[in-house]
Amino acid sequence: MARATSPAPLTEPPAPPGFQIARNLALGRHPMLEVFPGLDKLPPGKRIHSDPEVRRRLFETTEIELVSEDMWAYVAPREVPAFRRAGWKPVVSPRTNCIVLGASHLRESEAMILYMDIYHELCHILQRDGGAELWPPGMSYVERWTEIEAYRFVVEEARRLHVSDAFLREYLKVEWITPAEHRRLLEALGVPAK
Repeated sequence: MARATSPAPLTEPPAPPGFQIARNLALGRHPMLEVFPGLDKLPPGKRIHSDPEVRRRLFETTEIELVSEDMWAYVAPREVPAFRRAGWKPVVSPRTNCIVLGASHLRESEAMILYMDIYHELCHILQRDGGAELWPPGMSYVERWTEIEAYRFVVEEARRLHVSDAFLREYLKVEWITPAEHRRLLEALGVPAK
């Protein structure tokens, strides 16, 4: 699950060449490659899984559901999770892989943040398709191997693009973790604290 509120404005870096965003789509479901054309052809799209057939299915069958809520992104569960944050009513997608994305995030966020968020969520889809539980009860967000693995994938991509540690520190702040948990997440990902 990616962040739910916007961090302080991040001014660097631009997303890599070839990353496209269809920012003005209507609310509702869209094929992922309609929202992010060419996402499968970018370097992380080619590294996200070793099997080309798995990659093809991932990019061709995953959907994006744009919602009006002020939020970032999460993988729609197959059924309502046993635990929920107060007031959270997730989009449920029992038969298809779907990433739920706040329309304001799509329309207004910096391209680099969207770039990292979408690949983070695609990692979660592959994890779930492999049998992982994305929301294990009683486990801190920063202890979940699924979160560490998905963040590690996008942090490594960001480093390839020469993203600064300051950008990564801000990117990795999420509203539901404490400052101590944020430091643990930074340490787990090899991002120096201030």
